[in-house]
Amino acid sequence: MSVQTQILERLEQALSPLSLEVINESHQHSGPGSETHFKVIAVSEVFLGQNRVSRHRQVNALLENLIGNPIHALSLQLFTQAEWEARSGVALTSPACRGGSKAVGA
Repeated sequence: MSVQTQILERLEQALSPLSLEVINESHQHSGPGSETHFKVIAVSEVFLGQNRVSRHRQVNALLENLIGNPIHALSLQLFTQAEWEARSGVALTSPACRGGSKAVGA
């Protein structure tokens, strides 16, 4: 099972999200077919009353045995429905890669 599918399944089960995107951004950082860099955009009422750090800790705990290997980088954008609507359903874009095989002079 792919890493992306594992992330999706775990988060769907635990968060009952209203919206969930797991985007493999590995192609921006390393070779094709890689599954090491991901962006997660999740909208869930599970996050009500939690600050950003608590939300990240919760998701990191769900993915604990994947973080480090095979996941090298994980961007988390975690919202309640009201927060997501206030953003007009627009997530932040990921920054350009500054390391690894894509680094200048690498």
